[in-house]
Amino acid sequence: MKEKACRDSKVIKTGRVFPQDTNNHNTLFGGKLMRDIDDVASISAARHSRTECVTASTDSVDFLSPIRPTDSVCLESHVTWTGTSSMEVFVKVVAEDLLTGKRTLAATSFLTFVALNNKGTPAKVPKVVPETKEEIYLNETAPARIQRRKERRKQSKELATILSELKPWDTHPIS
Repeated sequence: MKEKACRDSKVIKTGRVFPQDTNNHNTLFGGKLMRDIDDVASISAARHSRTECVTASTDSVDFLSPIRPTDSVCLESHVTWTGTSSMEVFVKVVAEDLLTGKRTLAATSFLTFVALNNKGTPAKVPKVVPETKEEIYLNETAPARIQRRKERRKQSKELATILSELKPWDTHPIS
């Protein structure tokens, strides 16, 4: 399987902030940004693997600065690391004040996608090759994030063993 450069999976999406996209603080709704992050990241994963992909996890969405109605929002994503069938995708969000031109790093996010074959089972993905300083840094720091993901998943599975699937009104207090 041929290797692919990070740039081969690059996605750039720029949009405006409209009144219906803002919250009571007059800034962009975090949930809207999260949807857009998953959207561009899923395209990066599909471009890299050329298969159907599913979101396996979102490590975090770190909101670094507010995005205002006078801003445009540029989301830039690409695959930073690959396993056998999984891909880590990084999304950088830059807000640009359209009146002044000032650009601000507004958010960052790491997501993991799994490539699927036509039977819906994990499919092999090409290795990713970083080229720029930013891409190399993200690729080299991926193993630490992968380890944290494994620990978090283990903790989530442990938590799931004690969580109830009953309707809230059917649960009883511990006696």
